[in-house]
Amino acid sequence: MASSPDNLSARLEDRADLLESARLRYRALRGMLDAFFWKDRVRAHFELLREVAQAQPEVDATLASLKRRAAVEGWPRDASPVKLMSEVERLREAVERLVLKRLPEADAPVPLAQALLRLEEVVLEAGPLLGRRTWARAIELLPRNLPELRAACAAAEVFERVFKRPVSGGALPFDETEAGELRRAFPLAASALEALWRRLEHFDTSGRVKDFLVRRASRAPLQVPRSGPELMLHAAFWHGVALARARGLLDERLSPLVPFEGEVPELLPWFAARGGREEGPGLLAGEAFSDGRAGLLELAAELARLSRERPSGAWNEEAAWTRLWTAARRARDEEGADVERLRDALRLFILLRGQGQTPARLFSPTRAQARASDDVGPEVKDLPSLVRAARNAALRQE
Repeated sequence: MASSPDNLSARLEDRADLLESARLRYRALRGMLDAFFWKDRVRAHFELLREVAQAQPEVDATLASLKRRAAVEGWPRDASPVKLMSEVERLREAVERLVLKRLPEADAPVPLAQALLRLEEVVLEAGPLLGRRTWARAIELLPRNLPELRAACAAAEVFERVFKRPVSGGALPFDETEAGELRRAFPLAASALEALWRRLEHFDTSGRVKDFLVRRASRAPLQVPRSGPELMLHAAFWHGVALARARGLLDERLSPLVPFEGEVPELLPWFAARGGREEGPGLLAGEAFSDGRAGLLELAAELARLSRERPSGAWNEEAAWTRLWTAARRARDEEGADVERLRDALRLFILLRGQGQTPARLFSPTRAQARASDDVGPEVKDLPSLVRAARNAALRQE
């Protein structure tokens, strides 16, 4: 038994909104593609082209599902949902014919969504007919609804929220929850911005647009970004600020070790979880670093923290030496410039401790000796041995 028109409209639910949106977009796109200067029309509305392409798989699936239901349930042809479906289908076929007409003949037949994206490439590669200014060209190349641009903006929102607010002293500007957000935002922003720069290189063969935007990427945004290039510059600026601030925080907490760029996002949650506590969670190995590298980073963090002023309140010096030795055991097979820096830092501590010239705390300054004995030579490279020698130098009594 056929359903009434009112029941049909209710049963379509949100799919009626999807079809109505598709109908309006198809009409606008058909007019653009059918115009004499169709490339200029498309160039001015790349966002519409991408909206149609992104929604096309869902529209096709909805049309196929509703056609099957209409055939099985015997929906009347004069019902408004059926008329809407028929009009959307006719407009879709008209748009598909025009898109295939505008594409080069060498292109193989592809689904409409892919054909629309290929048409965008054809228009961008052709360039403007009469030439455009650099900023207008940048707007053409960077429509606001690019997936990579949306990803970069989502990451920039996290960076701006965390690093824009003032922070006192050397405190971390984020808590554990925000550190987790930063851990996800850094690789997202890096990959998205890299894809956007590659897009500019591909379509702007002269390089003028990319050079123009690169020169402005380090400038602080002075207004709310609206166009695609403004959104990209906003994202690039805050990614640069966040990376510089994060590196500064880690340099202070890991000196003299220098973390690799891929390690920065993974280290932020660890430092946030440690906070100002004497004993915090150990650094676990993961995709960013091996177990040995994690031990080296933990050793550097302990040395840097214990090289600053003595912590207030109760403090267990022997527990600090135990943490140092455990981290050194994990990192004993590591090699490279960072290992050499840590070895030099331990040797310098042993030397200065023996001469009574320890410039920083490094445990109990009152125990510094007037002379050095059992000196450790440069041939000793084993990190656990150096930590043990440093402990002996610190605990040696006159």
